[in-house]
Amino acid sequence: MVKMKTKTYICVALMAAATLTSCEKVSPIGVLVSGTGVEDRVKMSELYYRDYLSELDVAAADDDYSFLVGADSHVTDDTGRMDEMFDIAIEHGDGFVAHLGDIADTKPEYYINLSQSLERAKRKYMKKEYTYDVSTDTYTDEDGNIVDYDEEKFPFFPVVGNHDITHNGWALWSNIFHSSFYEFNVYLNSEQSVCDHYIFLDSASGTLGKHQIELIEQGILDVGENVKVRHTFVFTHTNIFRPSSVQFASTFPREEQYFLLNQFKEWNATIVFCGHVHKWDDREVGGVRYLTLESMSERNSPEPGEYLVRVNVKKNGEIGVEKVMMNYKKP
Repeated sequence: MVKMKTKTYICVALMAAATLTSCEKVSPIGVLVSGTGVEDRVKMSELYYRDYLSELDVAAADDDYSFLVGADSHVTDDTGRMDEMFDIAIEHGDGFVAHLGDIADTKPEYYINLSQSLERAKRKYMKKEYTYDVSTDTYTDEDGNIVDYDEEKFPFFPVVGNHDITHNGWALWSNIFHSSFYEFNVYLNSEQSVCDHYIFLDSASGTLGKHQIELIEQGILDVGENVKVRHTFVFTHTNIFRPSSVQFASTFPREEQYFLLNQFKEWNATIVFCGHVHKWDDREVGGVRYLTLESMSERNSPEPGEYLVRVNVKKNGEIGVEKVMMNYKKP
């Protein structure tokens, strides 16, 4: 991975302290979603966000860096594509991996498979970043200090998707990732006065919900007053625009879509990443670039293809976007 002045990212993650509630919800755009509604998800996530914001470990990039984005993996009994995405990121040295939701179908065994894939990726990541002693199963940094494996985090940042909350899936998803909305900064100098800002939204129900909008308006996802933002990147499951007039997509209610378009401009967003529709789309609206990714799932996209996106962020601020090939085919 790209060397950072502060070594690790801490994923915004903690099990919600509140008891999960189950109910049937119908989203404003008519697509049935079951399980914990957006208001409850956001309130649970807010408990973590407000209590642990000061403990987030944000990284400082002392040079160019990159990150990898995938979408709609729909993990079931085969984690081949998920494993491949992690391997691609680790081998290339991407600073982190982002995922745009619908990470796994909602069965406990599928989330066990996902957890095992994440653990394999963490092992590979640690062995690349540190010196590994197989006889003692320990890792040491460049100064010879032992690194606590349990304290290290593999830099993987997902958003929640509509398939992640069906059949009470929020209980499964939140057990691993815990927060449905969050943000972090990549600082660009040692003084932490300039950063690139990364925002992850909960759009799994086809709406942000009242409380999440209120939190956004209150500035909970904004950076500090004394920090200058160079680039802002936003990640959401539900897509903003339909790839074509005949393409099915669960888009936001019209008023909420206008709110988001204005909010992205207010954040001066560079790129907004979307998933959900399993169809590539690349367009610019109001000075903001919108990228909708295809599904990386081998079930939805069985043939090899360019299902991932890598963003290269130069030290001088230039941005480069490239599609990345995936070759895994289910045996």
